[in-house]
Amino acid sequence: MRKILIAMFVFVSCFTTKAFSDGHSIKMGIILGFTGPIESLTPAMAASAELAFKEASDSGSLLGGKKISVERADSTCVDSAAATTAAEGLVSGGVVAIMGADCSGVTGAIATNVAVPNGVVMISPSATSPGLTTLDDKGFFFRTAPSDARGGQILADITKDRKVKSVAITYTNNDYGKGLADVYAAAVKAHGIKVTAVAAHEDGKADYSAEVATLASAGGDAVAVIGYLDQGGKGIIQGSLDSGAFDTFILSDGMIGQSLVDAFGKSLSKSFGSLPGSTGKGAGIFAKVAKAGGIDSSGPYTSESYDAAALITLAMQAGGKADRATIQKNVMSVANAPGKKIYPGELKKALDLLAKGKAINYEGATGVEFTDVGEAFGSFLEKEVKGGKFKTKKQR
Repeated sequence: MRKILIAMFVFVSCFTTKAFSDGHSIKMGIILGFTGPIESLTPAMAASAELAFKEASDSGSLLGGKKISVERADSTCVDSAAATTAAEGLVSGGVVAIMGADCSGVTGAIATNVAVPNGVVMISPSATSPGLTTLDDKGFFFRTAPSDARGGQILADITKDRKVKSVAITYTNNDYGKGLADVYAAAVKAHGIKVTAVAAHEDGKADYSAEVATLASAGGDAVAVIGYLDQGGKGIIQGSLDSGAFDTFILSDGMIGQSLVDAFGKSLSKSFGSLPGSTGKGAGIFAKVAKAGGIDSSGPYTSESYDAAALITLAMQAGGKADRATIQKNVMSVANAPGKKIYPGELKKALDLLAKGKAINYEGATGVEFTDVGEAFGSFLEKEVKGGKFKTKKQR
């Protein structure tokens, strides 16, 4: 733990120098799991958020020409104490808002212990636990990713459509895993699919043969792996393939990423899953904007990260100030109708409209529309492995 905290201090410090050296900059925080079980996903997520912040800065239209400086911090995804310490560093450093966090457990911990008590808005691009819907956040927590309450149902619908008759379920033993597993298990049972086993697994183990043996003894046409692609979920797949227990894997959003395909290749050819995303107008525009910025937009939660950062900048402009209270007050108004629809790459247009007192409706990359508690209704993408990559079959 001490090594983690020291590493995070260095990590945050190296990104704060610019912010403290420029008295005219607006300090923004990005906190994601740059180490831990989703570390292969977070670089593109952070880069996407920074792309939106840079777009607003370079426009010359943000609050009369203000610039944004970004400070990164490491949530680890799984260590709430370390994540809280990292977030405290951002807040004490003067950030006006936080893009993040990522995994549900650390996101809830940061919101409850750091962001809400200090009046700092957090917009998470990827925390999906249903429990966050009822978080006592005083209106300071938002998320551009939809809740697993819907995500579990979508994954169950796909399972049914893929003609799976029986399934074993394993989940990472945390808020995200347990919440999604509960929703998914209930939904597949409602579809008449037999659930042979529901078993937790712990991340960080070198060997998962015992967990796989338990799942194999229960049987099933497939095993649903609700976890993380760089941690225990990957270990479950490895153990299943090594033992021949399963060759079809139903993958939660945390399991979908290129590193998994790179590890297992054609062995995933029967596998499928889902994650939040869209094939709509905004998604196509974002793909071009991201490519121009040197970012691969195909990864999980890159679109949601861009949208989260964009909403923060637009909320400031709507209120005419770069402070925490202004952002909190205006997020909902820029996210939802009425107003001029705004897509990726159009932040200058939006900023100029807001400066004139005009209303905007930020559609963004994901078709942003918030519920009354500030979370995305969202859509989902059905994913499968084709040609060595995760490909979208269709939007759900």
